[in-house]
Amino acid sequence: MLPAVHGLLARPLSSYYLLLASSGLLLLIGLTMVFSATSVEAYAKNGNAFSAIANQAVFALLGLFAFWVCQRLPAGTLRDLGKYVMGVAIALLGILDLLMALESVHLLSAPRIGPIHADLLWLYLGPIGLQPAEFAKLGMVLWGADVIARKGSALGHWRELSRPLFPVVGLLFVLVGYNDLGTMLVLLALIVGLLWAAGVRLRIFAALGVLGLAGISLLIAAASGGAGSGEKGAENYRLARLTNFLQPLDKCDLDGPCYQLIQARSAIFEGGWFGVGLGKGALKWNWLPEAENDFIFAVVAEELGVVGCAVILALFSVLAYTGFRIARRSADPFRRLAATAITTWLVAQTVINVGGVTGMLPITGLPLPFISAGGSALVVTMAAVGILASFARAEPDASRALNARPPARWVRLLWAPLPPLPPQRRPAAAKATEGAGAGRKR
Repeated sequence: MLPAVHGLLARPLSSYYLLLASSGLLLLIGLTMVFSATSVEAYAKNGNAFSAIANQAVFALLGLFAFWVCQRLPAGTLRDLGKYVMGVAIALLGILDLLMALESVHLLSAPRIGPIHADLLWLYLGPIGLQPAEFAKLGMVLWGADVIARKGSALGHWRELSRPLFPVVGLLFVLVGYNDLGTMLVLLALIVGLLWAAGVRLRIFAALGVLGLAGISLLIAAASGGAGSGEKGAENYRLARLTNFLQPLDKCDLDGPCYQLIQARSAIFEGGWFGVGLGKGALKWNWLPEAENDFIFAVVAEELGVVGCAVILALFSVLAYTGFRIARRSADPFRRLAATAITTWLVAQTVINVGGVTGMLPITGLPLPFISAGGSALVVTMAAVGILASFARAEPDASRALNARPPARWVRLLWAPLPPLPPQRRPAAAKATEGAGAGRKR
């Protein structure tokens, strides 16, 4: 089998097709599991079992449209869009945090000013709701990759990192971490992936680790003062997640913070190797909180068993391999950095979610990419995969193959244009011959 696998991977467009296959299958599995996790509750609420999956299908179509748009955009356009996406994300995060803070100090009875209102991680502009933190991830990928690519070898100096990268990253961490510590950890992993791909020295990572731990400690302490969903004088829910994770389950309050973790463990246990069957899981029926979102991996474990979980993890592994392969094969520094950041983001979020559900990591409230129910997260994730697809088509071998045998004109108009050809590299012998000829002329 190995020669056949190597032969398939050696094809010019193998990265592109692997990316389409893994992300497409994960999206289909996600739609199936969201329907399985929400059908009973949706029927009990409004008599229509398809209401929740219809909403998720709309966001999936929006995500496919975002994928189509992003895979058509050249690298130069993506670099120009980065600062605008980052600016919009910071502005929306500022409005969200301001409304939540004004409510916590009792200057507002509800986090609402006119048609704009906040609900923890969501910001609503009239009937339209979105999560600004999701757009912050995409903005950091594009803007951060552009800034680092422009600095080049000068990035090894602290003064180059201090303007403008670190101030913006620090502001973003505060704005995101005020409400959502889990997304802040994903952003931290994304930044580490960017700097690692850029070849930053190890001592800078050590300093970043110290600063990151200090920032996380401050955000955990701020929850006692009312930050995010915390309440002044109440139990610090962020600290409780860490302490409950470290405690044995027999010593944890089963009717309190450990309830969700216990129900997830029960779902995994009930599933066994092959699961109880799609739609037959019982723990999701008002027994497992956030079954369709943060803890949908527990529903997968109960209904599809170890085999289903292994298939999903294998697809994520293929996606991770493909993303890093695209980064390794990209000749353009911006493409290499952005591909590394997107892949690190998706892998880190998957590890944090699965680790929280299985009890190997603290619960952070992060959704599982492609699988969990949600609007902004799915659309932004599909847009990021579209960017990876654009980079995969721009690999040197893929670009030459597409330009050598271009698809039909209607395919290029409806799907994606031809990528630019990579610059031709002249052999060293030709350069030496030209140099000798120039010497004889002199």
